[in-house]
Amino acid sequence: MTILITGGCGFLGSNIAAHFLSLGERVVVLDALLRHGSKLNLAWLESLAKPDQLTHCKVDTADAESMDSVFIKHGPFDYICHLAGQVAMTTSLSDPRRDMLTNVVGGFNILEASRKYCPDTLLAFSSTNKVYGDLRDFNYSETPTRYTVPEYPNGFDESLRLDFASPYGCSKGAADQYFRDWFRNFGLKTVVFRHSSIFGGRQFATYDQGWIGWFCQKALEQKSERDAGKIITPFTISGTGKQVRDVLHADDLISLYLAAYERRDTVAGEVFNIGGGIDNSLSLLELFNLLGDLLQLPLISAISDDQSSISHETPLAFQRLPRRQSDQDFFVADIAKAFRILSWEPAVNSRNGVSRMLDWCSMEIKTNV
Repeated sequence: MTILITGGCGFLGSNIAAHFLSLGERVVVLDALLRHGSKLNLAWLESLAKPDQLTHCKVDTADAESMDSVFIKHGPFDYICHLAGQVAMTTSLSDPRRDMLTNVVGGFNILEASRKYCPDTLLAFSSTNKVYGDLRDFNYSETPTRYTVPEYPNGFDESLRLDFASPYGCSKGAADQYFRDWFRNFGLKTVVFRHSSIFGGRQFATYDQGWIGWFCQKALEQKSERDAGKIITPFTISGTGKQVRDVLHADDLISLYLAAYERRDTVAGEVFNIGGGIDNSLSLLELFNLLGDLLQLPLISAISDDQSSISHETPLAFQRLPRRQSDQDFFVADIAKAFRILSWEPAVNSRNGVSRMLDWCSMEIKTNV
């Protein structure tokens, strides 16, 4: 097989590429190497590949001619995983044009190149839960640590109405619908995965992307400060900290994309909500408690928002900022359809996954010291 992975040096792409390399497949990774960590991931993939097994194309998906040349020179492809994209909502607000070019035009170019040069391939598209908007229309309940939506005890399924809030939601949502429609109108074998929060090794998390990894870094930094007897440096969060996501480890993402290819005729034209499910859902506050437990951090007193009184105890020191624009207070994917059609469900639970993420972040901190 020959597999094309766009964004193949990013977090998702490098994990999937590494697995196909381990199976002995020929892998073409397309990546402009703009994100932090992408060059390191490329070097890692090159260290895993046998001679002539891995090809890297430094190409912008928004350039149609360059995309065509990749397909002509390196195709045809048996499987295309379109993972390239602008992935931060904050960046989409600061530079919506680049967000649109990367996510909409880039996705369109992939579809058209596939239609011209390998129309029988399977195209898997990495979409997002942000196509459902901020979900403010539902009735929310609140516990001491999280928001809930009682009418959806198992999370949201694929029948949820679309609402492209934020430039990021608009760009990813437009590409999401293009991939669906190119199946209906042109017969391309496309499948859309609307992902929730994914994390794991090879993820170089930042403040606005990869929240599990980012807060693992902050927890490790605070542990180091405590161990050294230093004053703890608080980090910031947006909103109350009760926002909930279901988290999915990269190993389970790999098994998902493999299952899709094995059932490529069955999944053609389908859309799936993908995440860890309700059993692997975490709020920020619950993540902080889990990190405190895994790192054996004692509780400290936290100051209330008005800085006038002690409000509660927490294992990590943080300060609250206003809620992010178009943020979702609760999103958990109902993954029943993926189980029914793909026989897929997560195997890595949230506690084990976060523990492994701490190990990865700790290794990266030591490497960069």
